[in-house]
Amino acid sequence: MQIVRRLLLGLLLLATLGLIWDALPFYATADSMPEATAVDDPNLATATFAGGCFWCMEGPFDKLDGVISTTSGYTGGTKVDPTYYEVSAGGTGHVEAVQVVYDPTKVSYETLLQVFWKNVDPLDNRGQFCDKGSQYQAKIFAHGDDQQVLAEQSKQALSRQAKFQKTPIVTAIEPAQTFYPAEDYHQDYYLKHPLRYKYYRTACGRDQRLAEVWGSGE
Repeated sequence: MQIVRRLLLGLLLLATLGLIWDALPFYATADSMPEATAVDDPNLATATFAGGCFWCMEGPFDKLDGVISTTSGYTGGTKVDPTYYEVSAGGTGHVEAVQVVYDPTKVSYETLLQVFWKNVDPLDNRGQFCDKGSQYQAKIFAHGDDQQVLAEQSKQALSRQAKFQKTPIVTAIEPAQTFYPAEDYHQDYYLKHPLRYKYYRTACGRDQRLAEVWGSGE
């Protein structure tokens, strides 16, 4: 029994140390800010989506062939160059968002919209999952009239589905505003710190709620 107990304690210690090690860069680089991503190639396009915690929104878009980059950041508010701490406190009017640079010849904006919808709870206007507050609301920020029309059409098509008849979709669609990249430690967080990311995602109930809204097979 003593051997088993020691083995369990050892495994628990290793798991704890792993979580601590995984989290260290989060605090060590908290003041660094990345340069804004510029789209100089006229053949590329930009899309901006807010879906609660931006850590969880990069991965689904990164998987798409034709997506060049994803950048976590802040948009929709009034303060210039807001910090994470300012936005998370809810006083700047910004939401956490992800800006997607993509090649329209390889992936369409309609496909990006499909990925967006399947990764948010469109019925919640108080935030997303365990993160509540206006800074975590799900929104689509349209870059131009074409994206605005396509976004509205996609929302209307979803609204006609039976699952959304009793509880309407509340996700807003707004014109794109100035986008401020978040601090370096937020970029590609799901890749840099997989243990901390998985723990947060599970504890927040994100996947459980997505399965409830969209079905586990979708």
